[in-house]
Amino acid sequence: MPPAMTDLLDIWAAHSHLAGHALDKITVDFLLPTGIYIQMDVPREATIQHIKLLLWKQAQSFPLFPSLGEMESHMFECVNQAAVHEELEDETRRLCDIRPFLPVLKLVTRNCGRAERLLDSKIGVLISKGLHELDAINDQEVKDFRSKMFRLSEERMQQVQMMTCTEWLQACFSPQLEPPAGTAITDGLNDRPADLKIIIHFDQSQVRVCSPGGETCIALMELALKKWLTTHGPEEEEAWRGQYVLRVSHCLEFLCGDQPLIQYKYIRTCMQAKESPRLTLVHTSTVKAMFDKEISTIGAVVGRKSSNPPLPLPPKRRVPTTCVWDVSSSFKIVLVNGSKVNAEETAKVNVRAGLFHGTELLCKPAVSSESSGRSDHTWKDSTLEFDLSVCDLPRMTRLCFAIYAVMDKVKKQKSTKNAHINKYQTIRKAGKVHYPIAWVNTMVFDYKGQLKTGDIILHCWSSFPDELEEMLNPIGTIQTNPYTENATSLHINFPEYSSHSIVFPPFDKILEKAAEIARASDCVSMGRGGKKFHIELKEIMERDPLSQLCENEKDLIWTLRYDCRENFPQSLPKLLLSVKWSKHEDMAQLQALLQIWPKLSPRDALELLDFNYPDQYVREYAVGCLRDMSEEELSQYLLQLVQVLRYEPYYDCALTHFLLERAQGNRKIGHFLFWHLRSEIHMPAVSVQFALILEAYCRGSIPHIEVLKKQVEALSKLKSVNELIKLGTIKTARSKTKEAMLTKEAMMTCLRQSGYSETLSDLHSPLNPNVLLSGINVERCRYMDSKMKPLWIVYNNKLLGGDTLGIIFKNGDDLRQDMLTLQILRLMDLLWKEANLDLRIVPYGCLATGDRSGLIEVVSSADTIANIQLTSNAGSQPIEEFTLSCAGYCVATYVLGIGDRHSDNIMVRSTGQLFHIDFGHILGNFKSKFGIKRERVPFILTHDFIHVIQQGKTGYTEKFGSFRQYCEEAYLVLRKNGNLFITLFALMLTAGLPELTSVKDIQYLKDSLALGKTDEDALKQFRQKFDEALRESWTTKVNWMAHNVAKDNRS
Repeated sequence: MPPAMTDLLDIWAAHSHLAGHALDKITVDFLLPTGIYIQMDVPREATIQHIKLLLWKQAQSFPLFPSLGEMESHMFECVNQAAVHEELEDETRRLCDIRPFLPVLKLVTRNCGRAERLLDSKIGVLISKGLHELDAINDQEVKDFRSKMFRLSEERMQQVQMMTCTEWLQACFSPQLEPPAGTAITDGLNDRPADLKIIIHFDQSQVRVCSPGGETCIALMELALKKWLTTHGPEEEEAWRGQYVLRVSHCLEFLCGDQPLIQYKYIRTCMQAKESPRLTLVHTSTVKAMFDKEISTIGAVVGRKSSNPPLPLPPKRRVPTTCVWDVSSSFKIVLVNGSKVNAEETAKVNVRAGLFHGTELLCKPAVSSESSGRSDHTWKDSTLEFDLSVCDLPRMTRLCFAIYAVMDKVKKQKSTKNAHINKYQTIRKAGKVHYPIAWVNTMVFDYKGQLKTGDIILHCWSSFPDELEEMLNPIGTIQTNPYTENATSLHINFPEYSSHSIVFPPFDKILEKAAEIARASDCVSMGRGGKKFHIELKEIMERDPLSQLCENEKDLIWTLRYDCRENFPQSLPKLLLSVKWSKHEDMAQLQALLQIWPKLSPRDALELLDFNYPDQYVREYAVGCLRDMSEEELSQYLLQLVQVLRYEPYYDCALTHFLLERAQGNRKIGHFLFWHLRSEIHMPAVSVQFALILEAYCRGSIPHIEVLKKQVEALSKLKSVNELIKLGTIKTARSKTKEAMLTKEAMMTCLRQSGYSETLSDLHSPLNPNVLLSGINVERCRYMDSKMKPLWIVYNNKLLGGDTLGIIFKNGDDLRQDMLTLQILRLMDLLWKEANLDLRIVPYGCLATGDRSGLIEVVSSADTIANIQLTSNAGSQPIEEFTLSCAGYCVATYVLGIGDRHSDNIMVRSTGQLFHIDFGHILGNFKSKFGIKRERVPFILTHDFIHVIQQGKTGYTEKFGSFRQYCEEAYLVLRKNGNLFITLFALMLTAGLPELTSVKDIQYLKDSLALGKTDEDALKQFRQKFDEALRESWTTKVNWMAHNVAKDNRS
């Protein structure tokens, strides 16, 4: 692969002087299919279509021009920045956006199926992985999955073509809903439900309407109609009726349901802020035009459903197979050889292999004999036999390998070259030290349920997690390392146990087995326990998900499994951990029981998607429970649901189908599913899996492709601007003032260029797809002074004149931890509201969009407390807002262990709402200096905060008593939902977040929520922490003053 160009040698950069004689033109070499070579200057910002037109005119004066034929029957090819051939099927793209590796374009003849090829090209550009890369994967599982998804996506698009305009509107632009409130918002005087004072925009005028919160949208439009007709005459009433829909004025959210107005999040937020909601009446013809445009986009690629169904495929020839339950031999594998093993010459190299079901080791690991040599190894006793019969292998068995070196003693490190080895040192035996070198996992059964046979080469991974199970890494991916050139490889052989293929039995056979066992033991009690056992069972079932079960407890749960079903259905995860998965009889009985198990709530079912529960039928049951989720609830947990796709060993699974189905049925969920997947597509362990899901999503959401493509292109431009600034600040680092002026000027010049301004205008915000960003307000844009030079971009809102929106673009920082923390804050806010406690949380938008890049929403009318003077004379409403939000964030930062709190990352809005930003340290990973933790208090409660809450009064006041009461109530609500928080963090364990790598990190949550203690004991512990923060309030203020002094000295 050719070396990637650095910024200094980038001919496509806006600031480059390498493009030739003119900045706006570039010299391109064109290779024609006739063998003719033409060199020509073309505009850097020209579209491919325009360049082709210029080439065609030029080619007329060259030989063999008539042989070319029609211009439309040709397209360009280039070598892109990843050194891969790219077909430029989408000719609306600009040359400077395509950025070929060298300015060479090859003209090639198009094959038939232009619309399909154009769609493939657009999808490849959009997901940042060309579909030809997926075509080239020689894996039948990939081929089968793509073929199935292609068919399902086409069916989905045909369903959309049959939709009514209203159904389409609800799927694409439905508003956010709040859970039905337990307490109504009152007018504050007579405790009557407050009336809504709504401003409704219509044509160039507006009307003010007063409506009860329980009214529906249709009733509100009727009210607005009557008021409007008083000035426009009654004769227009009939023509007006049914011709309009309501839209939130500042965004693309249409209120077209039959819910009460108060249930719409926008309406409720306005009421809480004592503001009038602004709605706009949109004519149905406008909506119909949007609908027709999308339908025609689909029609260009997908034909309407044919009335003649396709002919059925001929029946497959039945191949004789052997059921795995009929094979009593012990399971074994053969080690053929290992190559590129990175071990010292004096070390002996061993291979350890284990069979796992989730994190459960099914039998004792098998260990090879020792091998010595340089990088290539063979083992004398090459067959590894396991103490487990083939018949007892669970369907989701993982075979996990670790290659490790055995050395006599630890050598002192003379250099830092291999210093990381000590980190992975795990076992000392008889004076010898075992060092892990590489690990790799594979499934024992393939995606069709067939036991693997024959030779397989596994390319290993060399980076180890913090926690290992006897040096094995069962939670790691089953994908092999794609960087095969330098990876350690392990060549193994799966022996044959039968002359026929060995297959895992289908589901009906499993149930038959369970029925057979039940008939044989029907005289035996079904395990109904006595009162003593029932009390013990209740105590076990009430434990949190991190609690370990001992063998006696597992036996008790399994014996009393029917009691569990009747009395503790939500305890299913603990029952699943008690099943002996290495006994196929027990597994069959569990599957039969699962068929009659009550449905769990979606929140409880989330735990079943954890790595500990790999069984496909259990996961299908969990997904069945998730189907009851509303769109709002699904959005709340989407981050985790994308991460647990990593636990799915096969591409075609219930969770993938569920996510695609819901994403293709709701544009907003589709938007965030797209970004959660695309932001991690660069990770080798999930690259193919996420690319396949993204391709399937795009094929089933064809109109969404152009919308997302615009966002991807805009982010690419922002990245270029950010890199220009970084380059400028490096060059002029000596003179800081001069640097700031020159670089700011360069940034603004860049943003004004047509290639940038056009790409960055008229797009849906990636942070909220219902918000339309019209154009950049260049004068108000700037870059921030931190290391990665984040861009502060100010946009005009297209739908509301004069309104602006701020977005921060970060390039070089991993925003996924911030995204997780803000998601949990959003959940806390939801849980508090469900308990009638609104603590005025501000969970602003944050979205990772790529490898260490992403966007953060700027909260309007807010500043850091370092820049503002907190005052107790602000009026009762702002102080109440401050008190409530301060209580919410005090509890949230304590529970989540959010560290590095100082006056630059705590902000206050003009409304009085306090909120925290920048969550680089969570779960108790506080910053330390000279080995001493700087933060000595569990949450932030400064003397200034107390002064504002008490409205300047000294001593213990009623206001402060209310504040304390809010904190305690909020803490108890979170404790009730402690298992949910633990589950959500556990589902993120393989995401690769720096401060969430093992179960030990989640233990912090268990301790802060005092799970396992009574409410009284937990509250006592919380009050102690609260009093501690109160005593230290002056110390915290002094620490913040020191932070500000240090910051001033740095600047």
